[in-house]
Amino acid sequence: MNRRSKRLVAAMLAALALSTVMFGGASAGSEFSAVRQATAKYHSLAVAARDGYGAFPVGVPLHECIANLHGPGAMGFHWLNPANLGPTLDPTKPQVLVYAPDADGTIHLAALEYVIFQADWFSDPSHAGTMPMLFGHELMVGDNARFQIPPFFALHVWLYQNNPTDMFASWNPNVTCAGGAASAGGVTTARAGLIAPARATADKNRFVCGIGATA
Repeated sequence: MNRRSKRLVAAMLAALALSTVMFGGASAGSEFSAVRQATAKYHSLAVAARDGYGAFPVGVPLHECIANLHGPGAMGFHWLNPANLGPTLDPTKPQVLVYAPDADGTIHLAALEYVIFQADWFSDPSHAGTMPMLFGHELMVGDNARFQIPPFFALHVWLYQNNPTDMFASWNPNVTCAGGAASAGGVTTARAGLIAPARATADKNRFVCGIGATA
């Protein structure tokens, strides 16, 4: 192969590599674009409530602003939509919306959380020995003991607040629960549906959600 041919081959390979990177980026961007299009409306608590999301009731661990017990950062308040729980994951239908409190107690949409119960995942024999995945990332094993719910897998996606650690990390060092006490009243009075703890029976309705009227 002469020098000209080598240069031509090198140029073609470089172009191929660039197009692959661009295509991959466009693909990932398109995926998140669809997710943003489906979830950006949940900056409004009233809209989230109308679509079936609700805060956990007082006295349940997940009612509180969730802070990291072992390091810096926090998650925030979790609003669950029980209708989205099941054996499959849809990127445009997160099971949980995560709201972070500001210093004055105002809460804002910060992340989406995808949740699937281990019992649901492993009900499919082909899933034995595997982990559920979204956006090229495996879901993590959730802390079911702390939150008093059945064993589950979960993945946070910090789509609406920058996470300097990782977009898919559980904890965000930019989130604090310092304003959480002031937020709790607002979360409760939003009348967004109270979600009961997991039932003792192993039925599919692990959560009971009654959605109240919202303005």
